[in-house]
Amino acid sequence: MSGGRLTQQERRQIARGLADDLAYAEIARRLGRPTSTVTREVMRNGGPTDYRADLAHRATEHRAHRRRQPAPRAPGTPAQVPGRDVEAVRAYEEAFTAVLVRAGLPRMVSRVLVCLYTTDAGSLAASELARHLQVSPASISKAIAFLEGQGLVRRERDDRRRERYVVDDDVWYQAMRANARANARLAAAARRGVDVLGPGTPAAARFEGIARFVDVVGAAMARAAEQARDVLHGEPGAAAGGAAAPRADHP
Repeated sequence: MSGGRLTQQERRQIARGLADDLAYAEIARRLGRPTSTVTREVMRNGGPTDYRADLAHRATEHRAHRRRQPAPRAPGTPAQVPGRDVEAVRAYEEAFTAVLVRAGLPRMVSRVLVCLYTTDAGSLAASELARHLQVSPASISKAIAFLEGQGLVRRERDDRRRERYVVDDDVWYQAMRANARANARLAAAARRGVDVLGPGTPAAARFEGIARFVDVVGAAMARAAEQARDVLHGEPGAAAGGAAAPRADHP
């Protein structure tokens, strides 16, 4: 079995295997590498749909160069937790970012959210985010604006009067609530279409179907979010189903 770093030729073989829809285990078998090596390589370089062999090779060389010439930690940069594998954390950040991108979030938004979420403090200043992700402050600002709009982050001032961006422990609850509100707006818009197109017409019936479907889904999402939060926070009676869900049109 091969050892050491992947070569550029091996990365091209991985790209061909992904294009042929081969499983990671089969690609690894053909390379004579562990499956975990192939999985980690793909996930840290864009995931199965966006993996590019030459870009992955250059990114790996860049990371290796950074390790050989480490820069001193800038003031205000969060310290690494003792015993934590820095490269493993970076690889995980990239892998989780790829998952969020496939779920529909823009890539920069996903990178910022993952960066915040993998920080023990759960908060970072714009300069810290820009430095960690090696992007411009403008990119951070746009990503934060999107995340704020979804209710996934909030702003606060630290003791140095710097603006910090914070993810709370119930960030996914807030995200579900934001989705429920979006569903309510969609249902209302669909029902306006019923009035415009004329009740009883095929087009109006189509829009009424949209509204009813979204109502049911929105109510289920809101109910599931409330129950999950109660269970995770240990609220009495949570195991029995918790409180009744709020109406989908008033999340």
